[in-house]
Amino acid sequence: LVRFFSLSFYFHSFDVTMRVMLRTIPFDELVVHNKANDCWVAVRGKVYDVTSFLSEHPGGKSVLLKEGGKDASKKFSMFHEDSVIEEYGPALQIGYLPGNEPVKSQSKSPPSVPAPFLPYAEPNWLSEFNSPYYTDSHRKWQKMVRQFVEKEIMPHVLEWEEAYRMSPEIYEKAGRAGMLAGVAVHHWPEKYVGPSPVENYDSFHTHILMDEVSRCGSGGVIWGFFTGLMIGLPPVMNFGTDYLKKTVVADCLLGKKIICLCISEPSAGSDVAALETTARKEGDDYIVNGQKKWITNGTFADYFTVAVRTGGPGQKGLSLLLLEKGMPGINVRHMKCQGVLASGTTFITFDNVRVPSRNLIGQENNGFRMIMHNFNHERWGIVIMANRLARVALEDAFRYSLKRKTFGQRLIDHQAIRFKISNMAREVEAVHAWTEQITYQWNTMSTDVAMKRLGDKIALLKAQSTRVLEFCAREALHVLGGAGYVRGGVGERIERIYRDAQAFSIPAGAEEIMLDYAGKTAAKNAVKLLSSL
Repeated sequence: LVRFFSLSFYFHSFDVTMRVMLRTIPFDELVVHNKANDCWVAVRGKVYDVTSFLSEHPGGKSVLLKEGGKDASKKFSMFHEDSVIEEYGPALQIGYLPGNEPVKSQSKSPPSVPAPFLPYAEPNWLSEFNSPYYTDSHRKWQKMVRQFVEKEIMPHVLEWEEAYRMSPEIYEKAGRAGMLAGVAVHHWPEKYVGPSPVENYDSFHTHILMDEVSRCGSGGVIWGFFTGLMIGLPPVMNFGTDYLKKTVVADCLLGKKIICLCISEPSAGSDVAALETTARKEGDDYIVNGQKKWITNGTFADYFTVAVRTGGPGQKGLSLLLLEKGMPGINVRHMKCQGVLASGTTFITFDNVRVPSRNLIGQENNGFRMIMHNFNHERWGIVIMANRLARVALEDAFRYSLKRKTFGQRLIDHQAIRFKISNMAREVEAVHAWTEQITYQWNTMSTDVAMKRLGDKIALLKAQSTRVLEFCAREALHVLGGAGYVRGGVGERIERIYRDAQAFSIPAGAEEIMLDYAGKTAAKNAVKLLSSL
């Protein structure tokens, strides 16, 4: 599929050396600018000079030249979202078609009214439903996070994906805005970062935070922001000494430092008890040797929460150590994976790394319990992210179906396409409702009770949410066809989500492990119940 008009590419490849005064351009003037050395197009009543871009057009010069001197609004809308013209159009615009000039008014403009959401594009509590879960504090937080995401994240997603990492500056921006502090635990960590920007911060605020950032449609960016904080920092916060907390926690929550969790190895993933990386005690230090694989955020991490074997085989021989960037013997190598490109997936080797004993997290040989302690939190976060990505795929497919025409009618007018949209919607909405139930339990249960009662439910929900993500990614891609198979353009988010989907079903316990764990837990509880009768 050839792209008709790529303003974003033009913006980065052509220097605008002067701004012209915008004027009204009659249609009979527009039509004569249709040559290779003088090419204008109109989009939604505005006229743009694209002459210097013709030779740079990814689809070839003739494709864009064919639209020269014409109103290309329909073709532009077919292949691009509104955000493209909003962001890059002002640098290219030279005037207006008659009747499209901005209206000058001396009266004060009335307050703007938010545009209605496309059906299923937002959770029901944001659109048309009443909800017992959300307060004015949650609504205020949602608006704050959305504003940050749309200004600071969405315009840079493609750039960060291609660079295989996010801009270092974005972490401190996010930290200052309070976009990182609520991810590691289910309350606002005021001790480390000061007061919350909203009242009564709870698990639904964290739910909203992860859901809103996930609207960017990039698993790599989501993980680049949150994964280290969500899985690498909690062991330090929950079990670390005062020294470790003082050294690490505030800097990570404020975006000044980045932390990652190092568990998976070439020969041990879901089977955590089979880890082989060792930490041998030598005086007041541990000497660490081994390898870690598929470590998210590892390429740019400052701290590494590392699972090591300090004792015998199995669960009881594991400990957690905090390693620091710059310790001799740590080598990180970026792994190029199918998806989540901006997340910094890493292969790490430890070669006689000397680690002070004060960097031990919790008690020696008690690491397995600490690792398990955070799995519910991690899986819950993955569920929220996966479900929003599925919703994004649904949203983009639905939006495309409303404007793309085939065989003389819109895609949405074909029954087969309506089936796809409806099937995606019922799956996404069901997972979201289930997730809200779990989030409510985080708010109302103690940590110990939640550990006992939520594990099998969250395991099932993780398996379901990632299956729904895979389903929606595939269905959305088929709605867009070739447009969903290209990096960039109207199908950019769907193409990326399709690549990222498997990265959500495997980490934190693969789908098969989750289903088996839930089944075993249910069987165990059933036996206990029956034996008590």
